[in-house]
Amino acid sequence: MIDFESLVKRFGDRTVLKGLSFTVQEGEIVFILGTSGTGKSVLLKTLVGLLRADGGRVRIAGEDVTDLSEENYLPIRRRCGMVFQHPALFDSLTIAENIAYGLMKHERLSLEEAMPRVRECLALVGLGGGDPSLQPDIQLETKLPTQISYGMQKRVSLARTVAVGPKILLFDEPTTGLDPVTTRQINHLIRDLSRKTKTTSMVVSHDMDCALEIADRIVVLDKGMIVEQGTVKEILDSKQPLVIDFLAEAKARTVEQ
Repeated sequence: MIDFESLVKRFGDRTVLKGLSFTVQEGEIVFILGTSGTGKSVLLKTLVGLLRADGGRVRIAGEDVTDLSEENYLPIRRRCGMVFQHPALFDSLTIAENIAYGLMKHERLSLEEAMPRVRECLALVGLGGGDPSLQPDIQLETKLPTQISYGMQKRVSLARTVAVGPKILLFDEPTTGLDPVTTRQINHLIRDLSRKTKTTSMVVSHDMDCALEIADRIVVLDKGMIVEQGTVKEILDSKQPLVIDFLAEAKARTVEQ
């Protein structure tokens, strides 16, 4: 369980998070929606200690992590897997080495020792250990990131994140820069990964379509405050103006497609 209590974050004179309070239950997929600059990504970074709160409390599985030292925060971060907007793979490492990186660094495994887990994670993200569109005698795991498509890089990034067995998955705009078909695939992948690995997932997004399709609950932010939260059904029934606007945009995109 993740618990935010009256969370405040400031940057100079600007208050980005203005007393946010909500809970993410174990095993839930919760989408954080809102307009640009409303503090969605800041919220995730505060959870993992990349940014520190200026007020309020953050608890993970009942443990107050708000004021932990950098050293004491390291075990918390290892329980959290964060997937950023861009794949952020190491260009000089092969796909296998990218996925094995956390295992080699934190668990002191050799690449050879990590390979069973690498292949398991490639299968989890629908790549299976090789891509049939490549030359038959060339394994995907031996390729460099620049030699595969952007959509495949996104999947490899997900595989790298789940390789170390996080209990919490955090996604920061995971479908940025993807076409509608690949966006839908990544959304289904997030849902399936969360269910198969039994993790708690928080997804920062501006895409109501994605949220309606795979979220257990949706939290809508505006100007650093929660303006609505609830199940998909509750969001669909909302009378909050920003939520109505988001729903109208989602409907318009569906009609266009």
